[in-house]
Amino acid sequence: MTNSMTGYGRDQITIENNTINVEIKSINHRFLDVVLKLPRSLLFLEEKIKRIIAKTFHRGRIEVFISLEGTGFVSRTLTTDWALLDEYMNELKQAKERYQLSGDIPMAMLTALPEIITIHEKEQQPHELIGHVLKSTERAVLKVFEMRKEEGAFLAKDLTDRIKTVQNMVLLIEERRAQVISEYRARILERLHEHLENYQEKIEDHRIYQEISLLAEKGDITEEITRLRSHAELFEETMHQAEAIGRKLDFIVQEMHREINTIGSKSSDSQIGEWTVNLKTILEKIKEQVQNIE
Repeated sequence: MTNSMTGYGRDQITIENNTINVEIKSINHRFLDVVLKLPRSLLFLEEKIKRIIAKTFHRGRIEVFISLEGTGFVSRTLTTDWALLDEYMNELKQAKERYQLSGDIPMAMLTALPEIITIHEKEQQPHELIGHVLKSTERAVLKVFEMRKEEGAFLAKDLTDRIKTVQNMVLLIEERRAQVISEYRARILERLHEHLENYQEKIEDHRIYQEISLLAEKGDITEEITRLRSHAELFEETMHQAEAIGRKLDFIVQEMHREINTIGSKSSDSQIGEWTVNLKTILEKIKEQVQNIE
């Protein structure tokens, strides 16, 4: 199964006056990297949430954001600084006497005085809502999984098309290989006859052909073609395995690239050289896509 490492999921649940928001983002990463951003009151759930993530995902950077809203999660209290208020009142009374002001000091003025009344908020551990928090997380995880699965299907089709192109080009190189060897031998024979035309000592034909065969073998790419075809088949088989396959596919692509480089360096044929350049371009595209696979 080909799953992408990119996904997004969100879940929200409201219970009485309390709301739980869970948001999960997933991006590429070599291994499974879970990053949690939780309210302090939910820090004790960190390991449970990580286990929920690890049951579903094997690779990727998973960012989990959980927020709580409502009276069930935060308690608020008021504190009045009476000593400071006494000083304010004394100052206000002196101002009335000094400037001969009349009237009472309104309550609105007292509440507007800075730092007199302070609101304190304290997060509470919502034990009765723990199950709902975990269930909401599981639902968000499922949405991320479905999105990764859906994007993985698009990746699988793209990679299948590209690997088929690679296999077709390998067939062309294989067909061209036999012709290249024949043409190579013909060129060597022609050059030998030109140089030996005026040479007095006769060289045995079997020795000439033996040397030609040795030279031709140095440029033979049969083994590389065989391994390249085998790697392409293994790539296709791996894409249907029911496990995390991204790293394995990446390794196979590296091996294919190695064989193509060897083919390009061993063959002096311009047509094969052009095909190897095209194969490298296709493999680069495949490698980019593989980086997105779990």
